[in-house]
Amino acid sequence: MTTISWWDQAACKGLTSLFFFERGDMTTARQAKQVCSTCPVRRACLDDAIVWGDDHGVWGGMTERERRVEIRRRGGRTPRSPRERRCA
Repeated sequence: MTTISWWDQAACKGLTSLFFFERGDMTTARQAKQVCSTCPVRRACLDDAIVWGDDHGVWGGMTERERRVEIRRRGGRTPRSPRERRCA
C-alpha cells in the first residue's frame, strides 16, 4: 500500500520558482496565490507551513505576512523537529 502525501496532490507541484520569490514581489505572490485558489490540498499545505514554521514564499494560499496573522489567530504553532517532517 502506498501513502500519498498532500504534496503529491498539490496544484503547485513542480512550480517552486513561482512560490519562492524575493520579499516584496507582490506580482509573483499574486500568481502563486492564484494557483493555490484551485488547489485541492490548500488547507493541508497551510497547516504544514504553520506547524513547520515555513517563513518564506506562499504556502496554502498565504504569504509570510498572512501566515503570521493566521498563526496569531490560531494561538501560535507547535514547533516540530525537522527530522519528523514528512514531505516529498
